[in-house]
Formats: sequence, structure tokens, C-alpha cells
Amino acid sequence: MNHQKYKSNRKIKVVISVGDESGIGPEIILKALHSKEITKNIDILIVGSKINLESTYKKLKFLGVNNIVDPKNLNIYDMKIPCEVNNQRLKNGNASFYYLKKSIEIVQQFPDSALVTGPICKKSWEIAGHNYSGQTEVLAESCKSNNVGMLFTAKSPYTGWRFNTLLATTHIPICEVPKKLNTNLIYSKLDLLLKFCKKDKKNLVLKVAGLNPHAGEEGMLGDEEKNWLNKTIINWNEKNKQVKVIGPIAPDTCWSSSAKAWREKEAEKHDGILAMYHDQGLIPMKVIAQNYSVNTTLGLPFVRTSPDHGTAFDIAGKGFAQSKSMEEAIKSAIELTLIKSV
Repeated sequence: MNHQKYKSNRKIKVVISVGDESGIGPEIILKALHSKEITKNIDILIVGSKINLESTYKKLKFLGVNNIVDPKNLNIYDMKIPCEVNNQRLKNGNASFYYLKKSIEIVQQFPDSALVTGPICKKSWEIAGHNYSGQTEVLAESCKSNNVGMLFTAKSPYTGWRFNTLLATTHIPICEVPKKLNTNLIYSKLDLLLKFCKKDKKNLVLKVAGLNPHAGEEGMLGDEEKNWLNKTIINWNEKNKQVKVIGPIAPDTCWSSSAKAWREKEAEKHDGILAMYHDQGLIPMKVIAQNYSVNTTLGLPFVRTSPDHGTAFDIAGKGFAQSKSMEEAIKSAIELTLIKSV
């Protein structure tokens, strides 16, 4: 297929990878693109199956869902993934993997473009023979990026404040977290967080969550903070004196100020938080920001965002999947790409 036909004179190009088509990806994409909050002054290209998107549209219309766009009015890079095996999970896993790979290829060809990825099923990828723990790892490998980070970001509809939480470790078992954490990893993640939050802003405030309850309680509840994490944060801050770094903070209180900043204009604001592991950062993000939370990958040559939820197989095809996170993922992709290009 000729990519040139999708070129546009508009400033921003957004490529949307559908993800696993047996999940809610197609539905939330059609719903999100119907939103009046998505600016029309962008070039959107969806990578997936045109037949699937059309059948999703027809099914949703039959169910009485009207807040959706007709695929006839969309640019679709129609991919037909050959698969002779009669295994639906394998087929969907394989298709979603190659949708992502093709989307990355297209985005890399266009300056000022961004990638938005629909939810995938990691187990279906494994069944199809694609042994990656997530889309972030495929992105890092495809872009040859050695230092990437999984950051969750949300813009408050009440205050306009951007709430950012970066994960030091991502898709690994909880028992592996202490083994993966070290000084160099914390340095690299703080570097990524600083670069993302800076954007010509002065008086940056970053927070670092402790690993253990009460941030170790001086070694009584774990010795990582006492043995190396405290010193690591101090040393990094010495090299980045323009930033105020607070931590390690007891995890149960680290995000308390985030909840206030999300709703109160006069509340004290911070620019970013570094969480030690996946659920430590994701639980407060989802509780505070709810459907406004968006996953974005730092350290890539382009902006990549995705909704902050999974495939939701249990409600797929029923018409009531919420599309707010996908809508925010598209909006954030546009906003962050505009900032990046300035």
C-alpha cells in the first residue's frame, strides 16, 4: 500500500493501531473519533481491518449506539493478516501484533506524527508466538531505544493540571521488583521524567515513592531506602539542582497531594512522581484520574499514547464500553506532539 496517499498538509498526523479486534478497541476508536473534543485539523490513519471496523459499526448501530463515526469517513490502512490455523486467539494476537509493527513503520516516515495504540492481549500475543511483555517493549526494540519509560499522564478537567506518574519497573512479577531496582535505573528514569516535565518550565518538583511500607521505616520494614535509594535521589538531585526532588516518600501518602491538585486550583502542585513498580503507580492514577488517565511511552523518537485499560473481552460488542481514555489518548498525542515540535 502506498503511504504517500495518506500525506497531509496539516500539522499533525495521528496513526491509530486498532489492537486486539476481539476486545473493545474498534468500538472505543469509533466512539472517540466522534467526540467534538477531538480537533478536526489533524490527519488520522487507522491501521487494522476495514471489514472488522465496518462490522463493528453496523453492530453498534443495531444496538442503538449513535455516538460513533462511520468507517466510510475514515482513512484506514486495511491489513489482511494471513493465518491458516483455526484459532481465534492466535489470529487476533497475530493481527494486533502486526497492526502495531505497521503503525510504527508508518509513524517513523512522517515528521510531527504520533502513535495511539488500542489495547492488546499479551496472552494472545504469546499464543501467536510473539513473546513480548507488552507494546512498550516492541516499541523500544523497533525504535532501538535503550532507555524507555512507561508514564501515565492525565490532564485535570477541573484545574488543567497535568498529573504524571512514571514507573521504574513495568510488567514484571512483584517478587522481581527489588531485584530490578538499582541506582542506574533510578537515574535513567528520573532523567526521562525530568525531560518530559521540563518543557521550559521553571521550579520543577518531582517526587519519588519508596519501595517499602513507610519508605522502609529506617530499615525496620525493608532496607532498600536506607542502603541505596536515599543516596541515589540525593546524588541525582546534586546533578540537577534546578529541580526540587522529594523522596523517598511513604507510598501510602505519596499521591495524597495529587488528589488535591487534581480538583483544587489553589492546591500545591507537583510535576511528576516516580513509582517503583506497576501497581504502586497505577492504582492512585486510576483512582484519582479515572478515565482521563493515558499511557505514554517516554524515550521514543515520536509520541506514543494509549488508553489506560485493557481489552475488556467481557463487554466487547455490547455497546457500552467507555471511550474517554481513548479520547484522552488521542488528545494527549496531539498536544504532546505539538509541544515536542515547538
